[in-house]
Amino acid sequence: MPDTPAPIPSTYEAADILRILPHRHPFLLVDRILECNGKDHIVGIKCIANNEPCFQGHFPGQPIFPGVLQLEAMAQTAGVLLNQLVSAPGAVAYYVGVDKCRFRRQVVPGDVLKMDLTLLSYRHGMAKMEGKAFVDDKLVCEAEMLFGGGK
Repeated sequence: MPDTPAPIPSTYEAADILRILPHRHPFLLVDRILECNGKDHIVGIKCIANNEPCFQGHFPGQPIFPGVLQLEAMAQTAGVLLNQLVSAPGAVAYYVGVDKCRFRRQVVPGDVLKMDLTLLSYRHGMAKMEGKAFVDDKLVCEAEMLFGGGK
């Protein structure tokens, strides 16, 4: 009887994410995956807490979650999906570019960043994804991101 691949989970908790991504605290910026179809769409969240290390020096007294960390959280969420598309053991998706990036609103402690990513293309080990991040259903960040594989 031939082996059938294990089904791809549609949600991931913190322990699952730690097994997939090489990032660790304080650089792991995905708390949970709410939805993943294993092909071209993924939704993840990042809960923004008062004690995030970035708030010690980023606008003290008026903490704002940095835009580059919003992009990184979206990229890590994309990495979970891309891990499902690449069958090479130990392969990692590296962030290689960003286009059409816009920051629409501030993200502050107490917010829950919901990241919605869609695969636009995947060719020759390169992936292009569209990412949007929301807080309370309001768009806070959007970008097209490029990823390349490696070990």
